[in-house]
Amino acid sequence: MIPLGDDVPGERFPFVTYLLIGANVLVFLYEAVLPRQELLVLTNTFGMVPVRLALWRENPAELLTLFTSMYLHGGWFHLFGNMLYLWIFGNNVEDRTGHGGFFLFYTLCGVAAALLEALLGPGQTVPMIGASGAVAGVLGAYVLLFPRARVFVLVPLFLFFFTMRVPAVIMLGFWFVLQLIGGTAGLGIPMQSGGVAYWAHVGGFLAGMLLLPLFLRDRSKPLRYVYEYRGREYGRFPWRTR
Repeated sequence: MIPLGDDVPGERFPFVTYLLIGANVLVFLYEAVLPRQELLVLTNTFGMVPVRLALWRENPAELLTLFTSMYLHGGWFHLFGNMLYLWIFGNNVEDRTGHGGFFLFYTLCGVAAALLEALLGPGQTVPMIGASGAVAGVLGAYVLLFPRARVFVLVPLFLFFFTMRVPAVIMLGFWFVLQLIGGTAGLGIPMQSGGVAYWAHVGGFLAGMLLLPLFLRDRSKPLRYVYEYRGREYGRFPWRTR
């Protein structure tokens, strides 16, 4: 399922979401013009390498890769997929957390995602790059805030495509289960070439759910609330952080 949009209206201009998208695109355009050898040096230097991160006490600068790795991507499809999800779901989470809060929330989710990937694969020597861990945190927050929102998705079926509306809790819940399955299947398998960092997705998603209460802009609102839009009601499920 490929998301195309949702039916939750934005309340404010999500300039941090757009700035993040712009920053990722600009960095990727820089990557795209580099010769292959220089690109490999760039990703190896600024990507998060678990085996090097485990030795951060010897080189504290490795901790910076938890942040820099979020702005590198491995290809156009990698970039487009991450930015599509951020564009669709980021604006509504930014509404609830505020602009500055959203940037910090996004960054912490990305860091948590990278840490979980490194924790479960400390011997991996392949650099991990991409914004998907941070974006997964946005998805985790969105599914708590707007579980009944309708997400417009494109569903490919062999040579045919059709669209449908799916509740966010089902679409994003299905996405999370796929990441969990992929991560579990890869446990204990050394990765010496490129692949999907499933545990970064899982870690980011869970971090988003856990961190959201700390970043809600209006904390006077109860954790469970309902709002109306176009005659429909959307509400949040009750949840606990611990």
